[in-house]
Amino acid sequence: MGAFKTLTGQSTSVALDAGFVSALKSLKVTPSPYGTATVSTAGVASFPITGGNATIYKKGAVTPYVQGTIDHNGSGLNLTAGSTKVTIDDFVVHPGNNSSLTGNVLVNGKQAAANAPLFVLDGSTLKTPTLSGGVATLTGTRVLLSSTAAGLLNKTFGVTAIKPNLLIGVATIKATGK
Repeated sequence: MGAFKTLTGQSTSVALDAGFVSALKSLKVTPSPYGTATVSTAGVASFPITGGNATIYKKGAVTPYVQGTIDHNGSGLNLTAGSTKVTIDDFVVHPGNNSSLTGNVLVNGKQAAANAPLFVLDGSTLKTPTLSGGVATLTGTRVLLSSTAAGLLNKTFGVTAIKPNLLIGVATIKATGK
């Protein structure tokens, strides 16, 4: 369907799940964008694509039919509770088998983890990708909290309520490249 040896732009956006937002509020954790990320009033977090590569095959032609890496350097999310601030940034989407999103974790400005598996990407809900006007669009992937991230957040915020596989939201990736 399409291959980009080098991704040059667009973004990954996640429509944040109401249950996730509610869980954060109940724990008195406030999310906010970090770096070049944005969060709309409608609850969509967007992270600019800064590089990577991707090949999208016709669904069923090969497994997995989306392959590559998608970089989002310089953007992420802050999660703040009282005087504790967790920053997750420099996301890398790894589509395909065992799809995941890795990134860095800082607690009050000090690195707590590098290239950590933060989210599990459930591509079973991915709609058929489209390629139009040089823009590849993949939408419908469920973003779930990884067990690594859940454990780190529970430890950092001194709680036990953050569970692995918590639905964070549904992702849409729009990518351009050459």
